[in-house]
Amino acid sequence: MYAIIAVGGKQLKVHEGDTIRVERLPGEVGEAITLDEVLLVNKGDGSLALGEPTVEGATVTGDIVGQGRGKKITIFKHKRRKNYRRKQGHRQDFTSLKITGIDAGASKTKPTKGSAKASEPKDPAPDPSATED
Repeated sequence: MYAIIAVGGKQLKVHEGDTIRVERLPGEVGEAITLDEVLLVNKGDGSLALGEPTVEGATVTGDIVGQGRGKKITIFKHKRRKNYRRKQGHRQDFTSLKITGIDAGASKTKPTKGSAKASEPKDPAPDPSATED
């Protein structure tokens, strides 16, 4: 079972047990957090719950493993022959989450290609020689 969630302006595919890094979320280390912006849930039995834009009632729960700051990046601007130089650094805040559960909720599901409903044959085209005159 996996889900695609939207958090921090990004879309991430998560499985239970995964540890992910997202934009900083409020909370302390060890707290449980619920993410309710779930875009898609694959239940593992060949059915998908696809949101329009989100899956109604679906949630992803996780525990905050850590809060921190990423690696420092350096921004350097200059213009040649103009004595213009600017140096600036940045470290992005992040939250590490360990995904503990995916709840699909009571949502409509669509069969995937591998399921039985998707492989049913379509009605054959009518025979053109059997037209009534």
